[in-house]
Amino acid sequence: MNNGPSGFHNAPFTKGLVITCAIVSVLLGMHGGASACGLSYQAIVRKLHIWRLATSALVFSSTPELVFGLYLLYYFRVFERQIGSNKYSVFVLFSIIFTTCFELIALVVFKDPTSSVLASGPYGLIFSSFIPFYFDIPVSTWFRIFGFRFSNKSFVYLAGLQLLLSSWRRTFVPGLCGIAAGLSYRLNVFGIRRIKFPEQVACRISRLSLLSLPVEPSTVASRGNVTREAVPSYDRQFEDDFAAASPLLGSTVHPSEEAVSTLVTMGFDRNLATQALLQVDNDINAATNILIEMQSH
Repeated sequence: MNNGPSGFHNAPFTKGLVITCAIVSVLLGMHGGASACGLSYQAIVRKLHIWRLATSALVFSSTPELVFGLYLLYYFRVFERQIGSNKYSVFVLFSIIFTTCFELIALVVFKDPTSSVLASGPYGLIFSSFIPFYFDIPVSTWFRIFGFRFSNKSFVYLAGLQLLLSSWRRTFVPGLCGIAAGLSYRLNVFGIRRIKFPEQVACRISRLSLLSLPVEPSTVASRGNVTREAVPSYDRQFEDDFAAASPLLGSTVHPSEEAVSTLVTMGFDRNLATQALLQVDNDINAATNILIEMQSH
């Protein structure tokens, strides 16, 4: 399924996270330390290995988990493009912190009777991302394989299921806690969806990638060939929100009439649909995400 431009275009925070997880997982795995990075009742409650709270959110404990985990992290970069690095970094921290809290609660409640260690890795972020993926990403195509019906989202779900069950209980519990964290974010617990980092922090985040250079307003207008004067019914507040959620325009291709019509039939304003498609290289799924996010504010 197409989820926007290839690579880490407009997704510097995801880029840094993927690279960090890959490097530390490989380095610790080479020295046999990856398996000792997860949370357990013995390690946290009795031995007070507090450092595991950090490693459990970054280090994958096996090669299969690393492969599927990095693929899903890379795929979900679409959400950073949708809401911007500022708000996405808040989502990442919220997911990791809440998942860790849920895992600690589970360890205390069940007291880890088998003395097993929960699998480490950014399960909180990965599985919390499945919540907006389920609710906000529309199915655009259906197809059949050996008589079974699949959508363009099916393979992402299959990759998530493989990761969730890769080590049974060790991965199932962190994955379930990640889903709970994602639901908490969607329900706007503590008003988390309104929180943004200060502008200085946001600027530092944006500088993680050379692709996140600022764009002058004149350049924005010339790329899309659309200005406020050219579109009389254009929503000024939407443009301001749009700039905050998607600071860069990645397209020089005018949206296709078919894509615009599809968004209009979904109930979106035609002018806003055109602007959304301009932002994401005419990708209807990513444009739908942006329009839905804008309507939720």
